Amino acid sequence: MKVFISHSQEAKPLTRRLIEALKRSGLEVWDDDYDIYPGDNWAKLTGQALEEAEAMVVLLTPGALKSTTMQREVSFALVNKQFKNRVIPVLVGLDQRRAYNKFPWIIRYLKTITIPASDKQDDGINQITQALQAVA
Repeated sequence: MKVFISHSQEAKPLTRRLIEALKRSGLEVWDDDYDIYPGDNWAKLTGQALEEAEAMVVLLTPGALKSTTMQREVSFALVNKQFKNRVIPVLVGLDQRRAYNKFPWIIRYLKTITIPASDKQDDGINQITQALQAVA
């Protein structure tokens, strides 16, 4: 299964760890650090990655709440049937109420994983991996 991880720049360290864990578990993950080269049309490549993905992990951080790019990525996933039951919101050091006020209303009805902003994130990464394996 191909996985797209929607994240803000502040979540890069967690994103790197998550990508590595998901790849180790046998999932294919689009990695913007390695799949986009200098001079590439990043918007076009990101759009292609979204079209090809079958699941999305949304790392909701304080910075993500301000990101129009992430808003668009999540909106895309919520209206495309290849993502049905395969959008996984992850609250990273963020309370539900704050996240739900900023992101599409439907995200409130999805099973959410909560992990700390730093330290002790391994349990959350395992939960994300298991959730994706369950819908693969």
